[in-house]
Amino acid sequence: MAKKAKAEETVEVAPQPTVSKKETVQKPVKPQKPEWEIKDRTYLLKGSKTPITYTLNSRHTRRYPLLWFDEETATQKELRYAVNQNSPFKQEQKGESTLGHIIFKEGVLKVPKQQQNLQKLLSLYHPKKDILYYEHKPVKIAENQLDYLEYEIDALNLARQIDIDQAEAILRVELGSKVSDMSSKELKRDLMLFAKQQPQLFMELANDDNVQLRNIAVRAVEAGIISLSPDQRTFTWGSNGRKLMNVPFDENPYSAFAAFLKTDEGVEIYKSIDKKL
Repeated sequence: MAKKAKAEETVEVAPQPTVSKKETVQKPVKPQKPEWEIKDRTYLLKGSKTPITYTLNSRHTRRYPLLWFDEETATQKELRYAVNQNSPFKQEQKGESTLGHIIFKEGVLKVPKQQQNLQKLLSLYHPKKDILYYEHKPVKIAENQLDYLEYEIDALNLARQIDIDQAEAILRVELGSKVSDMSSKELKRDLMLFAKQQPQLFMELANDDNVQLRNIAVRAVEAGIISLSPDQRTFTWGSNGRKLMNVPFDENPYSAFAAFLKTDEGVEIYKSIDKKL
């Protein structure tokens, strides 16, 4: 009789610690409010007129409401300027309040850093901010001026590289048919001045394909290659009077012709006009 197989030996394994996977839920990060800087501030009236004195509304009345809407609490808060209070909100002011006046002298109001309640009222909460007056910010002005100067330099550099035909096309938008009698030196000079004085408009025109095509249309009409009817509704060949296109109602004829030159039929006409010019 065969021997019974030995029972399989069981190997005991020490219990392993179970690691519980906890889902980490990231809390939404609230955007931090910009820090309020303690400094002297200057406020200026908007517009070209600067009266000797101008009194800005400094407290809430039925006739002249002075309220600020708090989005966190969805409530309207009444504003008033009290010289002996730290907060510009009436409900946060305690005890007896001494009301003050907000007076611009010759369009200017300088508020020292010690008057934080008035500064915050004018810079953060007053509903007439950027409507009747604005805060003078030298750093922001410097940034804007720097951006403008850099934009002006880009425009001038582009103006130097532009050929005479494109210079004529750009200046025709500003000067009209006068450019036809100008020399190449006059065109380059006026183009540089235009780029310096109105850099944004110059850049827009320089990057607009239709400007060049409109100029070709004007030159072709002036040279008699094509004709525009007296009512400015129809373009025809100057040599035989064959109709090229009808101008859509209430549209500039040269702008319409520039768009026409981009079509399949217009491309061949453009090539013919370009050779004759």
